[in-house]
Amino acid sequence: MTENWTAQPVRALTASCGGGVGGARALALRIAAVPALAVLAALTAAPAQAAPADDVRINEVVTTGDVDDSIELHNKGAGPVDLSGWILKDDNSSSKYKIASGTTLAPGAFRAFDVHSSFGLGSSDKARLYLPDGSTLVDSFTWSKHSEPSWSRCPDGTGAFTSAARTLGAPNNCGTGGGTTPVAWPGSSSVSTADASNVFGEDLSGLQQEGSVMWGAQNSGKLWRLVKNGSGGWTPDTAGGWSTGKALRFPGGSGTPDSEGVAVTGAGAAGGVFVASERNADSSGTSRLSVLRYDVSGTATTLTAGKEWNLTPDLPAVGSNLGLEALTWVPDSHLTGAGFKDAATGAAYDPSRYGAHTDGVFFVGVEGTGMIYGYVLADSGAFTRVAAFSSGMAGVMELQWEPQAGRLWAVCDDTCSGRHLTLRVDASGSFATNAVFNRPAGMSNLNNEGFAIAPAAECAAGSKPVYWSDDSNTGGHALRKGTVSC
Repeated sequence: MTENWTAQPVRALTASCGGGVGGARALALRIAAVPALAVLAALTAAPAQAAPADDVRINEVVTTGDVDDSIELHNKGAGPVDLSGWILKDDNSSSKYKIASGTTLAPGAFRAFDVHSSFGLGSSDKARLYLPDGSTLVDSFTWSKHSEPSWSRCPDGTGAFTSAARTLGAPNNCGTGGGTTPVAWPGSSSVSTADASNVFGEDLSGLQQEGSVMWGAQNSGKLWRLVKNGSGGWTPDTAGGWSTGKALRFPGGSGTPDSEGVAVTGAGAAGGVFVASERNADSSGTSRLSVLRYDVSGTATTLTAGKEWNLTPDLPAVGSNLGLEALTWVPDSHLTGAGFKDAATGAAYDPSRYGAHTDGVFFVGVEGTGMIYGYVLADSGAFTRVAAFSSGMAGVMELQWEPQAGRLWAVCDDTCSGRHLTLRVDASGSFATNAVFNRPAGMSNLNNEGFAIAPAAECAAGSKPVYWSDDSNTGGHALRKGTVSC
C-alpha cells in the first residue's frame, strides 16, 4: 500500500484599483510583470475554490463488499465547501464522476459517493479528486490491494491511510471504537414538510419505508399505509380501507396497543407488519412490552394481531409510558457475515439453533433507559434475547437498519436535541457506536419519534431521502423530509 496525495489550490491575482492614475499604473506594472497565461488563469479562477482545495480530503475508499466503489470526502476546515461540479476519477483519465450541483460539505462533515456507475475501483488502483476544471488535482490516494474492508485516513482528514472498519459517511474507526463526538448531519442541512396540513394530528411515531410504501405507527393504536404524494412527501393510501389508518388490536381482538415502532422483514409486508407496543391503552398504567405481527393484506379497517411476543418478563421494569419505543429487523445473513456474537450462548450467532423464525433478529429500543435489545422471535411464539447494549443516550425513540451501509441507526427525540447514532458490529462481535450525528441544522428541536431511510434505489448524486415523524405535529405537520449520504 502506498499513499500519494497532492493539493494544488488555485490562487487568484489580487490588486487594488484605488488611488486613481497611480493605482492604475501600479496595476499595469503588476500585470506587466506576470506572464500573460498566468494573468488569464488568475483572472478566471474562482477565489472561493482556493481555500476548499486545502480543506477537502479523500478520507475513505471502499473497493469490495456490498457498497464497493465508494469514495468518501471529509471537510477538515472551519467553513462549508461547495462541491458542485468537483470531479472524482480512478486511474483512468477517460472516466469520471461529477458531483451534483448544490452539493455542500459542512465543516467537519463526511460524505460518501458511490461511483460504480462511472467507474470501478480495482485491487490496484487510485482515487483522485479534482476541482470543476477537471485538471487541478486536490487530493489522491493509491493502493495495491482491495480494501479489507476499508482504506481509511487515521486521523480523519490528515493521517495516513490504513486498513480499518468501513464507516462511510462517518468518522473513521481508527482503533478507538469509532467516533463518539457529535458531528454535522451527513446530508443536506435543509428539511421540508412531507405531508399535508393536519393529516395525522399528534402521536405519529415509528416509520418504515418499504419501496413505494411508508408504514407509520400511531400511539393511539393505529397503523397507517402511506403512498407517495407526487411532490416528495407522503399521503394516506385511499385504497384497501387505509384512508384514515387502521385500528390495531391484541390477539383475540381485545385491547388497544400503544403502538410506537413498526418494521417489516426481508419478506416485506407479505410476511406481516410488525409493531412494537409499550402498553395496552385500555389499561394504561401497566407495561406490556410486546412485538405484534399483523396481516395487512385485507380491507378490514381493524387489524387483530396474529401473533404476540410479550417481552415484559424478560426486560427490566420501566414506567408504562417509557417502554418499547423503537423496532427494526436485521437479517441473519448480515449478522453472521459480520461475526455477530450471540449473548445467549457467548458464541458466534448461529441462526439454525433457533429453528423457524423470521430469518433475522428484531432490535427494540427502550425509551426510559436508552437500552437496545436484540431478539430472535420464533414462529412458535417463543423468543430468545441475543443482544443487550446501551445506546449511550437518555432514550431511544427509533431504530432503523440501513442495509446498503450495514449500519443500525438509533434516534433520540428532543430529549437529546435530536441526536442520531450509527452502530456496527465491531471486532468483538457486538454492536458499537461508530458515529454520532447532530440533527440537520435546518430542523428545529422537534419531538421526532420516527425516522425512516429511503432504499438504495432512491440514491441520486450520492444522496437519498430520509423522513422524520413529529409526535407533536408541530405547525400542523407530522412528517418532514431531508437527505442523507448514500
